[in-house]
Amino acid sequence: MLAILCPCQSGKTFSECCAPVIAGEVPADSAEALMRSRYTAFTQANEAYLLESWHQSTRPTTLDLAGGEPAPKWIGLQVRQHLQTGENTAIVEFVARYRVGGRAHRLHETSRFVREGHRWYYVDGDIHE
Repeated sequence: MLAILCPCQSGKTFSECCAPVIAGEVPADSAEALMRSRYTAFTQANEAYLLESWHQSTRPTTLDLAGGEPAPKWIGLQVRQHLQTGENTAIVEFVARYRVGGRAHRLHETSRFVREGHRWYYVDGDIHE
């Protein structure tokens, strides 16, 4: 059986990287791991996981990933920085590349994460121009 590399570009296979986190089998062990799993969920249009991994204080009630025509094709992730800012807080700076209608775009964001219990959650982020 052919091993599929994880879309988050960790260099690991999907089954040993983001799959168990997205499936709820194990919690993300760091804010970076959660961010990578969320990127992978975007590549799969997995709205349920994206909402579940979003902190309840800032979580939207719904996402409409299929609403935009045409849908983005996610093509790459680069983690620029992962910084533990406190015992239960962290930031992750990343650049995610995608295509819409053949045009290349990039999302450069510094995201904030919080850990409650043993689980990391995405809180919000600042988009860089």
